[in-house]
Amino acid sequence: MRSLSASLLFFAAALAYSQQALQQAPVTAPPPTPQHPVLDSYFNVKIQDNYRWLEDGSAPEVKQWVAAQNAYTTAFMDRLPERNPILSEIQQHIQAEHTTYTAFQVVEGHLYALRFDPGKPAPRLVSFDSPENMQSERVLFDAATFEPNTIFQIDWYRISPNGHLSGIAVSTGGSEDASLYVIDNNSGRQLGETVPRVNFATGGGDMAWNADSTGFYYTRYPQGHERPAEDMDFYQQVYFHDLAQLPSHDRYIIGKDFPRIAEITFAPSPDDSRLIISVANGDGGQFEHFLVTPDGKIHPITQFNDKIVDAVFGQDNSIWLLSRRSSNMGEVLHLPATDNRLARATLVVPATDAAIEGTGTDPGRIFVSADRLYVIVIHGGPEEIRAYSLSGQRLPDVKTPSVASISELVPDGPQSFLFAATTYTTPQQWYRVASTGDPVALPFHTITSVKMDDIDVERVFATSKDGARIPMTILLRKGTKLDGSNPALITGYGGFGISTTPYFAGRSRSLFDHGFVFAIANIRGGGEFGEDWHQAGMLTHKQNVFDDFAACAQYLVDHSYTRSNRLAAEGGSNGGLLMGAMIIQHPQLFRAIVSFVGIYDMLRNELDPNGSFNITEYGTVKDRDQFLALFAYSPYHHVQPGTPYPAVLFITGDNDHRVNPANSRKMTAALQAASSSKLPILLLTNPNAGHGLSTNVSESNLEQADAWAFLFSTLHVPMQ
Repeated sequence: MRSLSASLLFFAAALAYSQQALQQAPVTAPPPTPQHPVLDSYFNVKIQDNYRWLEDGSAPEVKQWVAAQNAYTTAFMDRLPERNPILSEIQQHIQAEHTTYTAFQVVEGHLYALRFDPGKPAPRLVSFDSPENMQSERVLFDAATFEPNTIFQIDWYRISPNGHLSGIAVSTGGSEDASLYVIDNNSGRQLGETVPRVNFATGGGDMAWNADSTGFYYTRYPQGHERPAEDMDFYQQVYFHDLAQLPSHDRYIIGKDFPRIAEITFAPSPDDSRLIISVANGDGGQFEHFLVTPDGKIHPITQFNDKIVDAVFGQDNSIWLLSRRSSNMGEVLHLPATDNRLARATLVVPATDAAIEGTGTDPGRIFVSADRLYVIVIHGGPEEIRAYSLSGQRLPDVKTPSVASISELVPDGPQSFLFAATTYTTPQQWYRVASTGDPVALPFHTITSVKMDDIDVERVFATSKDGARIPMTILLRKGTKLDGSNPALITGYGGFGISTTPYFAGRSRSLFDHGFVFAIANIRGGGEFGEDWHQAGMLTHKQNVFDDFAACAQYLVDHSYTRSNRLAAEGGSNGGLLMGAMIIQHPQLFRAIVSFVGIYDMLRNELDPNGSFNITEYGTVKDRDQFLALFAYSPYHHVQPGTPYPAVLFITGDNDHRVNPANSRKMTAALQAASSSKLPILLLTNPNAGHGLSTNVSESNLEQADAWAFLFSTLHVPMQ
């Protein structure tokens, strides 16, 4: 532990440096970062942590160090001639976009959606008379103007069965720390008191209305003195709120026996008389499910070890289950409405060549109409919709664009549903599907003047260290010469069973205009080939993820798309961990790395609130084998002095409750002290951001411009 005098001396030095850096430019060296070693022992393995003191983000000396790092980074960015032209291009591309609608819900024939407008800091909840009548739009809730001097983010919303009310979870500053507001859809006014603590970055949250719209079930985090301070963001439970009562009188439903790291979601029946409560045991893919019947009784359906990952209702209130017990590609089982015992479930759709998607925390991947069953499947990254009869007979697939991603299937009555499709070169388009017809395009689609018809989309396979074939999508302008001279950017994620699916790459137009090749790697850890693909990249198998990504990057070099001194990588969150591994394990393969809100200290991650939820994915230092695996790849613990590391830009936010920004602080300090390459190691911390870019539009644009200007500069890409 440092003495008080040492702390005060550093505080004064950092303050002086920060003030000088803010007033003068250029700043040619990073701020000083003293080392104060702390020694830990895990299973008799001694590990030294030189920058433990940077973990306390509230400490004055840490705040001043962050300010000094921001000043250093800002001074560096201000000197880049590429920055302002890139910022101008980003702003032009955003202005070229028009309104986007997401998070569709259909109630009593009316369509509800979140409306995102370019340049606006927050979405609006809007309604339409029908999915076809775009001209009938009406604003129900504007997150930017609801309260004076406060800009909210809408984490999620739910419309009451009668369509009169909206339950909206809102938070500020990217924190995901949301309270629930009930809004009268006619007047726009709040009804009753705010229900606190319904959502947090750790376990998320949800709500479900009762059938007569007089109340709702909701997820509730501990309040007041119900739990010790270290447990306040855990132990999620289900409560019921009666609109005629104060929130303090809300009724407990279930959850006292749930895991500390429970994540709860709801699936109501079509008539809202029944409810399925799905409970995830952290982030590793284990679920249990409960049925709430009209009499208010709760009936267990499945347990964690049953490997039932999703449960939804059919139109007759029977239950359809997505099972991974017999195959990790997924099978669909059926339970009649009169019997919720899993032992009575019958197999309807067996496993196929493509993985059936869906979990209790990723709903909307299965829809059961009055006469058909629809499922979203994935095969390596692209998604499609398959159709079956209710007895399991394979029917013609729903027609969707090739190499596309599919949104959730939104029920639109007993016979039809809505979905959106997006490709790398075409923006989101919404469709309606009825049981007997092809998809019909709706007027809801993202309109942009950014054209992508000059971009080729290539699907290739790289070979990983253990021989696994890893799919990758490569985007490049038509006619690009493969002579090794192109700048290139590769990205990936590889974790939590989250698949990297196609998205419209219009905001990357600046990269293509300046000759970039852009690659997206579908590495293990995701769900691109089912749960086996996920499990091959989790816990003690996590190194496969890093080997896969390195193989994809090497493919770009070996096939002359680029060369190492023109190759960059980008990733965020779990993908930030991936970036950390690339910095440490393959420093010569990349010229530059941009890493957003990443995890780098894998030995202390589980001590953070959301880190506890990650244990089922990453493992724990309390288990010897898992500790050895974590320590073997933990980026922070393998920074080696004298190594020529690539240029690195770390970006994080003070309000990030998913990944502690201390990870970025410590990794920055370690690399700045160790790297011999003379390339910049930069940290940018945004006080107004959470687990993502700033909610302030101008700040968000500037952050993106900083990232790309950093790449252009370090890869020597001219602004032609």
